[in-house]
Amino acid sequence: MNSKVHQGHKARKRFGQNFLHDDYVIDQIVDAIYPTDDFTMVEIGPGLGALTGPVCSRIQRLNVVELDRDLAARLATHPILKDKLNIHQADAMKFDFTQLLEPGKKMKIFGNLPYNISTQLMFHLFEFAAHVQDMHFMLQKEVVNRLAAGPGSKTYGRLSVMAQYYCQVVPVLEVGPEAFQPAPKVNSAVVKLLPYEVPPFVAHDIACLSQVTADAFGKRRKTIRNSLSHLFNIEQLTELGLDPGARPEQLTLAQYVTLANALAERKE
Repeated sequence: MNSKVHQGHKARKRFGQNFLHDDYVIDQIVDAIYPTDDFTMVEIGPGLGALTGPVCSRIQRLNVVELDRDLAARLATHPILKDKLNIHQADAMKFDFTQLLEPGKKMKIFGNLPYNISTQLMFHLFEFAAHVQDMHFMLQKEVVNRLAAGPGSKTYGRLSVMAQYYCQVVPVLEVGPEAFQPAPKVNSAVVKLLPYEVPPFVAHDIACLSQVTADAFGKRRKTIRNSLSHLFNIEQLTELGLDPGARPEQLTLAQYVTLANALAERKE
């Protein structure tokens, strides 16, 4: 399948569509994904099939989740790919990925994700981390930087903490705008997310971790004494071994899990 032919489909701004067409970049991504029928293979947002074709050449079955009805219909009638695809015309942000699971197999999920939904989609996918072997995504370079950022950096935030709670984050390669049609105004990058069998720090209630990180980073210029004052007083923060004068970006993942577990205990 020639990934450079756009088959008359006009990219839709509301879906954040930018189609990958650089064969060298595509080959590097497919090699990183390492498709195999030992896993349940899942592609989010196949678009015009730039990754779909090369991935299908290595496996017998691929699940695809595509929101755009026209693109889903195109794949359903594709002369080469249609017999290998399970097509789900659906919104990946609301999709229950457990319905794709096969006995004894974990999922490998990949995709060139629309920039306008990538962060929310990550949070949705983390819910399925226990069923996932690995995930490879093309994202805005800035989002990959946020996923991989450590404490003390400007890009470290709620996404960094939540991603690193569930997964080891491995940047794979950077991709310039010229690899896409239409060319986006930003640089892109591919990231590999490897879910942990057991998280390095275990939160007893993930909703508490979500709340603590959202509240802290929602007021990232304030110290945690202020941004978390509705949850913890100064004495409680000190008892947990935290500096009440610290800013949200100075706290480690382990410290956020400590806060979340203290909150969870109180709720029991």
